[in-house]
Amino acid sequence: MTWYRPVLAFACVAPLASGTSVAAQADPPTAASTRSVQASAADMLRLAETLTRNGQSEQAIRLFEMLARDPDRDVRSEALFRHAQLLEAGGRNQAAAVMLRRILDGNPGASAVRLRLATVLQKLGDEDNALRQLRALGSADLPLSVARFVDRLSAVLQASKPFGVQVELAMAPDSNINRASRSDSLGTVFGDFELDQRAESGVGAAVRGVAQVRRPIAEDLILSARAGVDANLYRDKNFNDISFDLAAGPEWRTGRSRLTAEAGVGHQWFAMKPYQRNIRLAGSATRAIGSASQSRIDVAARWTNNRINDLQDGRGVSVRARFERALSPQSLVSIFAGADRFKARDDAYSTRSYSAGIAFYREVGRMTLTAGGEIGRLKADERLAILPQARQDRLTRFHFGAVFRQLTVAGFAPLTRLVVERNKSNVEFYDYKRTRTEFGISRAF
Repeated sequence: MTWYRPVLAFACVAPLASGTSVAAQADPPTAASTRSVQASAADMLRLAETLTRNGQSEQAIRLFEMLARDPDRDVRSEALFRHAQLLEAGGRNQAAAVMLRRILDGNPGASAVRLRLATVLQKLGDEDNALRQLRALGSADLPLSVARFVDRLSAVLQASKPFGVQVELAMAPDSNINRASRSDSLGTVFGDFELDQRAESGVGAAVRGVAQVRRPIAEDLILSARAGVDANLYRDKNFNDISFDLAAGPEWRTGRSRLTAEAGVGHQWFAMKPYQRNIRLAGSATRAIGSASQSRIDVAARWTNNRINDLQDGRGVSVRARFERALSPQSLVSIFAGADRFKARDDAYSTRSYSAGIAFYREVGRMTLTAGGEIGRLKADERLAILPQARQDRLTRFHFGAVFRQLTVAGFAPLTRLVVERNKSNVEFYDYKRTRTEFGISRAF
């Protein structure tokens, strides 16, 4: 056990614990009158608890900050946990989430801390990550009473009314920002045509954000609305790619399942000019499987208006399935597969596509590492009149990333992400490869 001797902070706050103000002392302590006080970490925690009950939170926080540097992990964790409780009680949920995440970085098996973090994330409007924390907890060997409590908490979280905003900012060097062909020529029925398009590299700014509000309108019925933006911005505005999406709809809760339906509109600009807009209707079904797994199915129908080429106007349907499982409190795996059918005004732009992939998440110390891969296939119904054959693509994409929470500032932590993409196509115009690296900031929890 660590002993604090002498402890100046203890000497300063001890009078406060008994209701006496330091400023009320007639004379400052002299070297001869100063007493050496010896106190254990447990004594300091008890004192901080007394200060908290007496409404002297600032003094308690100073003690927690000092104890957070204790060499004993249990003492550090207890101080951080109580500090997080104070922050949460004061409405500083983001700071509380960062502190709870710091405890789990050093002690991922701390069940009470993970439960608290799930609750704080829900208050921040991040239900998906809150439920992910509960699934991570469910992967551990919990006593039956605790497991039942986790189930009840999961139901409570899903029935709440959060409002949340998520933002990610990054600088993104890219070897092929315009997805230009790797070929110098395009094969046509009239022979090879020379392509003057070349791959452009550059450093852009990636901005992603989602705002969501959800309001209960009945016991098991919630109305939700969200707005999202995804933008890649470059010095040369001719390569800017900006998408905006707005959607709203109801959510139903039934047992361990969640059903959603929504109507949405989207708009995309390329080179700062309108590129396409769409209207869509979508639905999803999410179901918890056991305490550590979740499955989800999404279906959607869309109507697209291409502002550049009317022949690409059309309607499409898609389906996507995802299975997510917490392997342990520190690791998670996600598997998905999907299919899409788009019927354009011109059959040469009508396509069928399929995709599948897997992603891994692993917490290592105060870092979260991610890795994954995806494959996709696309085939057009007919060929363009100028081309010898209908388009067929084979896409391969790999991604690797890391969030460094040890460098957290104001609730945000640095992130880095590498994406390697290769699209092989029998039509040279669509054949490309690119490597994209992102350096930015993301939430630290």
